[in-house]
Amino acid sequence: MKFPKSDRVRKLGSSHAGRIALVAIPAGVVAAALMGGVAQGAVPVSFAVSGSQFQISASQLEGTGFSQYAGLAKDTQGTEHTVAIANIKSATLADLCQSVVSDTPLGKVGVLIKAGGGGNPASASDLQIGMTGLKGDASFGAIRIGVDASTVNTDAKGSAGDFAQDADTVSIKNLQQTAWSTQASVFTLTGMTLELTDGSKGCF
Repeated sequence: MKFPKSDRVRKLGSSHAGRIALVAIPAGVVAAALMGGVAQGAVPVSFAVSGSQFQISASQLEGTGFSQYAGLAKDTQGTEHTVAIANIKSATLADLCQSVVSDTPLGKVGVLIKAGGGGNPASASDLQIGMTGLKGDASFGAIRIGVDASTVNTDAKGSAGDFAQDADTVSIKNLQQTAWSTQASVFTLTGMTLELTDGSKGCF
């Protein structure tokens, strides 16, 4: 199953006040350290996020063309959420899972989507994730730490003066991620299944 290309990214703000540097990760340590800081600046997401965060997990993520910097995502009520933006030009995700829980008049309702199992990983092009939490074992190839967010080696970039990092390759094992938004030019979900739940079942 393929999802069509979303709107192109754009900046939602330009203030640099109170920006905090993200913490970078040496190869092979827990990837949660990627969330070492947030910012009061722009996040290149061209749509309003919903009022619910969601979970993403994968047994293995392999990607090329990686960058990361901090910013803000706004929901439809205008509330700003601090996020870390991760861009990956091309990615494969084995045993991909995505789950979200929403409150409804009938109680909690969950949606659980799985894909990329059985040795046929899901794939994404121009992947961008606005996240608030990330855990796993990560390694990077040709990483640059402390570059200006406006000069990272990806098409999507942050604001001038912001701390960022980029790398030629990224590999994360046992990925667990909490996010506000995900977009890609093409997202191919091999062997996709979708299940409605009572909200008690998530990806992790």
